[in-house]
Amino acid sequence: MLDRTNPNSPLWTPPLAEPAPRELCTDCGVSRMSDPKQCGQACQFIKPDYPAMERQVHGRTRDPSRPDEQFFGPFRRMLRAAMKAPREGAQWTGITTSLAQRLLETGTVEAVLTMAADPSDKWQPAPVIVTDPKAMAQCRGMRMGYAPLLSLLEPARARGFKRIAVTGIPCQIYALRRLEKELGFERIYVIGTPCSDNTTTKSFHQFLDLLSDKPETITYLEFRADYHVELRFEDGKVKEIPFLLLPISKLPSDFFPITCRTCVDYTNTLADITVGYMGGQGQQWLLVRNERGEEILKLLGDEVLLSEPGSAGKRAAPVKGFLKNTELAAGGLPVRGMPNWLRPFMGWLMPKVGPRGLEFARARVEMKAVETVLHLRRAYPHKMKNMVPAHVWELVKPYGVEPQDGERR
Repeated sequence: MLDRTNPNSPLWTPPLAEPAPRELCTDCGVSRMSDPKQCGQACQFIKPDYPAMERQVHGRTRDPSRPDEQFFGPFRRMLRAAMKAPREGAQWTGITTSLAQRLLETGTVEAVLTMAADPSDKWQPAPVIVTDPKAMAQCRGMRMGYAPLLSLLEPARARGFKRIAVTGIPCQIYALRRLEKELGFERIYVIGTPCSDNTTTKSFHQFLDLLSDKPETITYLEFRADYHVELRFEDGKVKEIPFLLLPISKLPSDFFPITCRTCVDYTNTLADITVGYMGGQGQQWLLVRNERGEEILKLLGDEVLLSEPGSAGKRAAPVKGFLKNTELAAGGLPVRGMPNWLRPFMGWLMPKVGPRGLEFARARVEMKAVETVLHLRRAYPHKMKNMVPAHVWELVKPYGVEPQDGERR
């Protein structure tokens, strides 16, 4: 077992300060840094400026002539991808950790700032600085909970690292990009993962308790793009649950915090490369966003299978249904008002006729945009003018959601 408290360990978690209290906060780690006031500059929940940040990171904003950029942000190309030899313990085939491992192996970076499992809870994310490529294997898999990733930036700089990689979710990466020029690193490579909704690790355990009578034996959970949740267990068993049969009605109304319900960046648009699955149709989904993203992907060589993403079905009806159910939920979790006898049939039908591939990803982004507007309008109407970017209003417009007086810059 590695001693993560040792700065010379391949995985090191430095001592972390307590977070400063904030109203809307996912504890990205900035408030734990030496100057917590940087939150006012960095936080995407205060006054995000995506056009300016896209120009800074990618050299341009979203191109209206490329319609998918309105959904997913600037990109050079989108791909379906899978490692030819899937990595043991990975959430999918291990592309994210393989990219980070290769950055270390080639000497492109000196350290990777990422997440591993907390020693006391396999589902709790713990921020770590990784310096040994082999140690990236301990960072595979999904965690659920807040994780102060950016609190690692100052310890990494103090160690003398000049070239680093960061793997993170959108709220972490937006703040990183806002502070990037002031941090003093020679080069930062950013591998982003999409984030639809997060919750606390404690709440996630409540969810696991509803899915199995032996939740402690669950080793893997994934919300798949075929409308199923996949569970794996210590004894090798696999269980697949259609979305429509999930016990959502038994969860507390604040299971997903208001921050996650008002996030405007599902696809991590400020990463150099985004590695997700929503548009992958059973494989992973890559958005190579800029030249540095191309450089990162090239490191995998022929170890990765690449193909063009597909798209099928139509998203309008599911998004309209989500809009209606979110309005009816009045701040709680949207639960479909469908007879129980019909749910198994619809769970079987949706993977065959519902939106798939890129159309599924577009639907999810539109749902997140709808959710942002409705929840902010209910809970924080005074924040809408600054928190809702122009591209989000364009995404919700086809569904009859328009800015009211004072809601748009």
